[in-house]
Amino acid sequence: MSDCPVLDIKGLTVTLGTRRGPARAVAGVDWSVRAGQTLALVGESGSGKSMSVLAATGLAPRSARVTGRVHLLGTELTGLPEDRRRRMRGRHVGFVFQDPTTSLNPVLTVGRQVSEAAEEHLGMTRRAARARAVELLDLVGIPSAARRIDSYPHQFSGGMRQRVVIAMALACEPDLLIADEPTTALDVTTQAQIVELVADLQRRLGTAVVWITHDLGVVAGTADEVAVMYGGRIVEQGPVDAVFAHPSHPYTSALLAARPDPAAGGADLITIRGAPPSPLDLPAGCAFWPRCPVRADARCEHEVPPLVPVSAGHHVRTFYRHQRPTGEDG
Repeated sequence: MSDCPVLDIKGLTVTLGTRRGPARAVAGVDWSVRAGQTLALVGESGSGKSMSVLAATGLAPRSARVTGRVHLLGTELTGLPEDRRRRMRGRHVGFVFQDPTTSLNPVLTVGRQVSEAAEEHLGMTRRAARARAVELLDLVGIPSAARRIDSYPHQFSGGMRQRVVIAMALACEPDLLIADEPTTALDVTTQAQIVELVADLQRRLGTAVVWITHDLGVVAGTADEVAVMYGGRIVEQGPVDAVFAHPSHPYTSALLAARPDPAAGGADLITIRGAPPSPLDLPAGCAFWPRCPVRADARCEHEVPPLVPVSAGHHVRTFYRHQRPTGEDG
């Protein structure tokens, strides 16, 4: 595994223009991912995890003001003309989003949709790109790929459509695969199959993967590093084993405590009180302070905590290092 990041983000800030005023969706985020590595971005809806990736790759809404540094394979993307950024993105980054029906054109065959990127970005002839599409559909587990290549999306199940989307994402052999909640719309069995498929493809191809999710079970089984986001900031970051074994932010602790425990039988789940803040109305200090079960330091309400080291590679943004709660409701 190379130590040179495939994608390296420093000080990324995203402010969205809305009718109610500016909304700070991402506030000074740093993270990177290397070849063969999986980074999981975790947090509730509105935490900034998806927006940080969209902004980094040039897909933020037009109303967004994006600042910071983003390097893809050593090339600075911020400030690049859109046509160059689009070519970089198309050649080196593959995307798999939550709902495959939004990624697939219902009036084009799946083979045509898989082959388009290879023609556009690799300069393949239509015949060569079609042959590649068959290979990719076979690679992602589409039965009888040579025959199904001329089928339309509605002729596939939800799980098979997501496999087609993964084939599209891999068409140019990207250095980076971004998977944004790719299993949420699928049944449990199919979810497990898609997770294992991405992991297997990564082992074979050495692709860097950014997995955006709220499912900590997926994180535990697939990721090398995890970044927990809340209120547009990373509140805890480090190797998965270290963060899960020694969560040091109250939010991370609460997320882990809220996971279903099969050994607990019918016991009530531990919940996190309240709701995440709106990007339009973030607290002045620690964004998690209004929901925090600890509130151990008066600074939490008025000052943004710095990101400080816990151990090698493990950092936390808090004035109070917290141990995982047992039986509390926040």
